[in-house]
Amino acid sequence: MSEFIITYQDFLIPLIGGLLLDAALGDPRWLPHPIRFFGNTIALCDQKFNRGKHRKEKGVFVALALTILVWSILYITQILLKDFFVVKNIVNTLFFFYAISNRSLITEALKVEREVQKNDLLAARKQLGWIVGRDTSQLSFHQIRTATLETLAENLSDGIIAPMFFYALGGVPLMMAYKMVNTMDSMIGYKNDRYKDFGWFAARILDDGANYLPARLTAFLMVLFPPSARGFRFIRKYARQHTSPNSGYPESALAGVLKCRFGGPNVYNGKLVEKPYIGENNRELTHDDIIKSCFINIKTSFFMMLCVLAVYCVFYLLIPFIA
Repeated sequence: MSEFIITYQDFLIPLIGGLLLDAALGDPRWLPHPIRFFGNTIALCDQKFNRGKHRKEKGVFVALALTILVWSILYITQILLKDFFVVKNIVNTLFFFYAISNRSLITEALKVEREVQKNDLLAARKQLGWIVGRDTSQLSFHQIRTATLETLAENLSDGIIAPMFFYALGGVPLMMAYKMVNTMDSMIGYKNDRYKDFGWFAARILDDGANYLPARLTAFLMVLFPPSARGFRFIRKYARQHTSPNSGYPESALAGVLKCRFGGPNVYNGKLVEKPYIGENNRELTHDDIIKSCFINIKTSFFMMLCVLAVYCVFYLLIPFIA
């Protein structure tokens, strides 16, 4: 059985190397990226299958097929490269780097904040539009900062903590399979007429299911170091009031740490959506809140890395007993 267990070098090198690459490079647009390939593949399937009758059934087939295909290709890659230590670790490090988006998340949030600080409302709305799904054309500066903070919290979970979580469980193959699921949710997971059937399985079953534990783990880590009693209270009180079964957890944690309020009505795809409020203090959000949230992001990611290392170390110590 031991030949099927990943060695500590093969586990640590992609983890540390991928995190360092992300910290150094972020997500440069000039770099070829497998997530863009995922997006093109999903768009092609959308065009081909999201029409006519049985859209829900076709959506289930597409979601399962793409997820299994990604996992299978990466798993076969691991087998083929098993005896090529250097090449295998270079490939896995690159895939780990591609799967997380820590620096780019912070960079995009700070781009929005720079426009807010310049007091340029139109530019801030436009910049925010690149990272959120809501209509930004009528937002005030306060609403722009609220949306930025909500995005930092939500994407900390599905853009950083969740990929690391699945890496700990199943290495690069499971990590990239998760990224396919998450990409499908962002592209076909809308509740409008076009995607309510075709994207139902990808969004409501696969993505919501995959993010169930990572979202709660993200919230826990956000309020644990240093301990925030208000953060824990906000998670218990507000997390399940969110329209998403998962997004409310990191958003509630951040609202508790910052002692502010998120949520409320927003326009999505031309329709007003009444979202419940998360938090109690409807104070004016500041530049310091954005900066503090970025540091919370970095801190939480660091502690998640330690958790991943701890899980592997415990498992590695058990190898003699299960091999």
